Formats: sequence, C-alpha cells, structure tokens
Amino acid sequence: MKWVRFERDGKQGMGMLQGDSVQPVAATTLQEVIDGRGTQPAGAAFPLSEAKLRAPLRPGKILCVGQNYWDHCREQKKDPPTKPILFAKFPLSVIGPGDQVRWPQDLTSQVDYEAEMALVIGRAARLVKEEDALDYLFGYTAANDISARDIQFGDGQWLRGKAIDTFCPLGPCVVTRDEVPDPQNVPIKQRVNGTTLQNSNTKEMIFPVRQLVSFISRAITLEPGDVILTGTPDGVGVFRDPKIFLKPGDQLEVELGPVGVLKNTVGPFLT
Repeated sequence: MKWVRFERDGKQGMGMLQGDSVQPVAATTLQEVIDGRGTQPAGAAFPLSEAKLRAPLRPGKILCVGQNYWDHCREQKKDPPTKPILFAKFPLSVIGPGDQVRWPQDLTSQVDYEAEMALVIGRAARLVKEEDALDYLFGYTAANDISARDIQFGDGQWLRGKAIDTFCPLGPCVVTRDEVPDPQNVPIKQRVNGTTLQNSNTKEMIFPVRQLVSFISRAITLEPGDVILTGTPDGVGVFRDPKIFLKPGDQLEVELGPVGVLKNTVGPFLT
C-alpha cells in the first residue's frame, strides 16, 4: 500500500495512492494511519493530477546514517566504518515533493545531493533484536540528504551542515513494508537536471536495515513516525572530478524502487 499526504481544494488530507488516482481516507496525518486510525475511505477517489503532494509526514526524530554504502566508501578511498555513524536532522529540514531546497548564499557554497532510502518506524522500538527489526517498520520512503559540504567538513562534525532548513526532502509516498519483500535489494538513483549521477542498489549497504534499527534502538528509543535515513551510494558531487554542487534552478530527482520518484527544485537564495 502507498500512502500520500495531499493538498486539494485548499484542504490537506491523507490517501491511498492507487495508480494515478488517490483514495482519500478519514485520517489527516500519517501518524494517525500508523496508529491504525482513520484508514477507512472518506469520499470518492480523484486523479492524482488534481492534488499537490506534501511531505508524507513530519517526523518526531530524523536519525541519519553516514558512510553506509560500500561503493560510497570506495569512491572516497576510505575504509568502511566498523559501526554505524549517526547524525540527525530536524523537522524543519523536511520538505515534500515539488518543494524548494533553499539556503542563504553567504551560508554555504558547496551544497550536495544524496539519494537515500528512508525507514518509517511503525511501533516503539527499544533493545530490538536484528531478527525482529523489520517488524518495527511501518514502511519506506525516498529521501534526499542535502548536505553543505564546506560546513560539514569545516565544522569537524556533521550536524549543522546536514540539518539546515529544507535539507531533507521526503516522499512522494510511504510504501508499507509488505510491499518491499527485501529492503536489501532496492534500486536507488539520483538525477540532477535529467542526468543520472547516482545509480546503485541497497544491497551495497554496509550495515543493512535490520542492523541499523537494532543498533539505534539500543541507545535511542524509536517511536512511531520516526524516520531513519540509511545512507547514500556513490556518485555524490563532492567526490566527482570536477566537483558538482547545487545551484538555484537545479532539478533533483531521487528514484527509489517501488516508492517512485521524489522531485524537488533548488530555489532562489534566501535573503
């Protein structure tokens, strides 16, 4: 099942995406759906073209994993980490499909893209065993871990360069976990202005989904609606020759298996 949050006729709602149409439901947030409330149909289905999709949810916590793809480590000529590297983004980092990534021009000049698979937690998870970890997921969505490389590397830690407002596009839908039989075999791509710059598969993950959920839950209680970004594959801009950094007007597309394509633009600089 694919869940979307939409805006139509000035109102926002939740619905089930069925091909090119949306079946609205009584719930108004994905959190209600995760909690098992409001999943019954509410009104007639309508064409997707009549609505604007919004970010599918506003997570309470956004936990992110760095250096988690073998091919990403190879492009940096770095040894893989021995345990997951964690950092965070915040709710104001989240934007939805079609929304603009924006930042002040004097804040950073090295903004990069990172296609990622994001996990949506479905029930409280604490001290979870790896073999049980997938049972705690509600589903999956696509994410773009936008990163200010000059801040990230200049600060000596990643928080400020990763958690800037608008730097966490999510969507376009959340696919329930039953639709993804093997989360370690999902194709993932990033296109910038129509050119494919990342083209990999989640089988390249160093720490698979089960291990990530278990590892994080040993230190941090995961709550329903929390999101985990699982890392990015090779092809990011900072490690290309020549380097590629984002600029106003750029068109971004993250394509993630059954989730579909998350599209965003880089908007004008903030003043």
